[in-house]
Amino acid sequence: MISFVHAQLGFLLFFDLRFEDAVNHFLLSETMQPAEIFPFIMRDPNRWSDLVPRKRYWGLHPPPKPLEEVIDDGLVTLQRALFLKKAGVDTVVDEDFLSNPPTRADLLELAIRNIIRYLCVSREKSLSPAEMEGVDTLLMYLYRALDLVDDMEKLASSQNSCVVDELESLLDNSGHLRTLAFLYGSKGMCSQAVAIWRILARNYSTGLWKDRPNLPGTDSQETSADKKSGEEIAAIEASKILQATSDQDLVLEHLGWVADIDQDLATAILTSEMREKQLSSEKVIAALDSEKVGIHQRYLQWLIEDQGCEDPHYHTSYALLLSKSAMEAFHMESNSGEKNDKEIDSDIQFIYSLRERLQLFLQASDLYDPEDVLDVIAESELWLEKAILYRKMGQENIVLQILALKLEDSEAAEQYCAEIGRDDAYIQLLDLYLDPKNGREPMFTAAVRLLHNHGKSLDPIQVLEVLLCIITYLLLGY
Repeated sequence: MISFVHAQLGFLLFFDLRFEDAVNHFLLSETMQPAEIFPFIMRDPNRWSDLVPRKRYWGLHPPPKPLEEVIDDGLVTLQRALFLKKAGVDTVVDEDFLSNPPTRADLLELAIRNIIRYLCVSREKSLSPAEMEGVDTLLMYLYRALDLVDDMEKLASSQNSCVVDELESLLDNSGHLRTLAFLYGSKGMCSQAVAIWRILARNYSTGLWKDRPNLPGTDSQETSADKKSGEEIAAIEASKILQATSDQDLVLEHLGWVADIDQDLATAILTSEMREKQLSSEKVIAALDSEKVGIHQRYLQWLIEDQGCEDPHYHTSYALLLSKSAMEAFHMESNSGEKNDKEIDSDIQFIYSLRERLQLFLQASDLYDPEDVLDVIAESELWLEKAILYRKMGQENIVLQILALKLEDSEAAEQYCAEIGRDDAYIQLLDLYLDPKNGREPMFTAAVRLLHNHGKSLDPIQVLEVLLCIITYLLLGY
């Protein structure tokens, strides 16, 4: 019975324009149903007209009608009461209203805000699917009426029961495209959602629209350095959808503009593990912009390292891309005369990291074509990489020359001899140390180290032959 009283009292207060008090009573009533509010928001007949119950207490107040009409009728009553008061006649109208009459706009906003409050609480109740659709859709109507953009986007981007057909024209015509994009995304309408984010990115980039930096649910008190432009946010939201979809045509259609804004996002789209079916690597690589080397490189890395791809063509392509990047970085570092120490240190670290990745791949993979890679770096200073490639090709002598003479890494050279597993490899290395050619002085220290470490296992006759040749050469040269 008490629920009945709260509901009836709430409606009476509602028609008296005391909206906050009315909703307070609605919330105290267990009898009250959210659908009873629908006629105040959307004129009958509508999609949810059949859901509106006809309760016994409805006979005690006027029939529900759109908010504007309730307010207009209430203002007429208020004006009549003011006239009667001036004539000395007492009325039942609240004295506060009479002494400080509200405007129509203020009353409408007050009514909408309080109905929003009621519908938000109703969302937490156990409602039928049809009722839930009505609550969420009409809640979006009310948010839009007050231009509560953040609330609109929060509702649209979360799990909701909004009816798209009822809202898309409304949101499109009012320019709330972000909300519409979030709504499409929440309903699995990926193509429509991404198409809108693309439009928004273009509008933001051309200055047609101003930035709204905050994403729904994020802290608005972020630092200026952390804030993202509207264009970046559009790309982020589009990438979330594209990372989850297995629609290959949709992904490749929109990959380009996302990559133009942020290559990391584009890479995340291509390498996403969230989709049920992975994209065709052949079609992805064919669609990639040749100038966006970073995306191409990271996609191939993902294919090889994470997906276990054993296609020799992809292994060779990846090695070539890494090699070209390393050469370009090396060249840029050598021409960094105007940079400060911090910038130079950063460049050195980047080059080291890049070359390390290249070296590890060249050592680990047996599926790329070493000759193709060698052709690319032949004129460069990437000597360790060359040594790895020549080793893959079985060119032992050239590998030893690079390690011993170009890199002057005695330890690596001796280690390579040990890996070869033949004593004559050490003799070959000793010969290189004592006769480096091209006008270089003999590397006696390295030769002594070699004999100290491995002399016992070497054929003394071969060692003496090498030493005799070198001594003869030195004497003749002297």
